[in-house]
Amino acid sequence: METYLYVIFLAVSFGASVVGAICGIGGGVLIKPLLDAFGVLSVSTISFLSGCTVLSMSCYSVVKAKLSGDSLVDMKTGTPLAVGAALGGVAGKMMFQYLTEMFADKDRVGAIQAICLLLITFGTMLYTIRKDKIKTHHVTGIAPCVAIGLVLGICSSFLGIGGGPINLVVLFFFFSMDTKTAAQNSLYIILFSQITSLINTLVTRTVPEFSIALLVLMVGGGILGGMAGRAINKKIDGSVVNRLFIGLMGVIMLICVYNIYQFM
Repeated sequence: METYLYVIFLAVSFGASVVGAICGIGGGVLIKPLLDAFGVLSVSTISFLSGCTVLSMSCYSVVKAKLSGDSLVDMKTGTPLAVGAALGGVAGKMMFQYLTEMFADKDRVGAIQAICLLLITFGTMLYTIRKDKIKTHHVTGIAPCVAIGLVLGICSSFLGIGGGPINLVVLFFFFSMDTKTAAQNSLYIILFSQITSLINTLVTRTVPEFSIALLVLMVGGGILGGMAGRAINKKIDGSVVNRLFIGLMGVIMLICVYNIYQFM
């Protein structure tokens, strides 16, 4: 790849991780479609690099919050959700591998991912705009939480986005969390789903070809973005996070439409 592309990949991983840490969406929901739009690497390679970047950012954010004593993760709810997400991460990765083997034209897989992400993002934006008028719930119990986490893990791993907006909607609706609490719990869930997804990729020997330098740059960008995003999140209130989140959904939808067009 040309040198300027390395700079672009670093900038995307950093910027997406900043926003991801602020909103609790992991950053992959921006990294994956943005890098797909450049069309310089395969869908599989971008999914893998995006997952590694999100893993590094979420790991930093979760561990730092825990060590600083300002973690808002509800362990009774968050841990079963994370366990379910871990199992779902494996299932989602298997689904992705099945699709890549099914289609001779790998761009079709990218198109399917873009369509799924577009629909999820559109539904998420509608819910976020109207969430003050929607009755929320307080789900309890290990089994229901694991089941919900399983669905989240499948979606995040299959789409290669880490967790994305669907995590926040689920935490809002099923657990009545406020914006900042949902953001931290979302990153906790993302951490587990990405760890198992990476382990599954390594064990099944389905790691795509990639540049080590590019991986280091993106992981570094993810960690730095997590640091910056966490600092910003502590200084702004929930209403600002909500507005940023809604604007982000609009950007992601436009990118998805472009990707569907180029892949089809």
